[in-house]
Amino acid sequence: MAITLSENAVKRIREIRLNENIEEKVPLRVGVVGGGCSGLSYKLDFDRSTDEPDKKDKFIESEGITIVVDMRSFLYLAGTQLDYSSGLDGKGFHFINPNATRTCSCGESFAM
Repeated sequence: MAITLSENAVKRIREIRLNENIEEKVPLRVGVVGGGCSGLSYKLDFDRSTDEPDKKDKFIESEGITIVVDMRSFLYLAGTQLDYSSGLDGKGFHFINPNATRTCSCGESFAM
């Protein structure tokens, strides 16, 4: 099971790349960190590090975008879809995580 991107997420990621002059080769790093009201929080950023890729990282291709995730986070995120919404219910990226047993009302943290 991989991490996938919705069509809206792909569109928004490409807009951000264009607006911030981020090259296509720079992967999107997705991760999980401790914190938030449910115990775990999602982390999302472009991985601009110049270091060699960590051998423990997992690289996934979705809709032409490279996603990199550390193996610890991948255990929590396998099967997750990253979506983007600009609607009335909140603007931003949303993680649709089938592994989460509980999420907070803002959707930025979860528990397993």
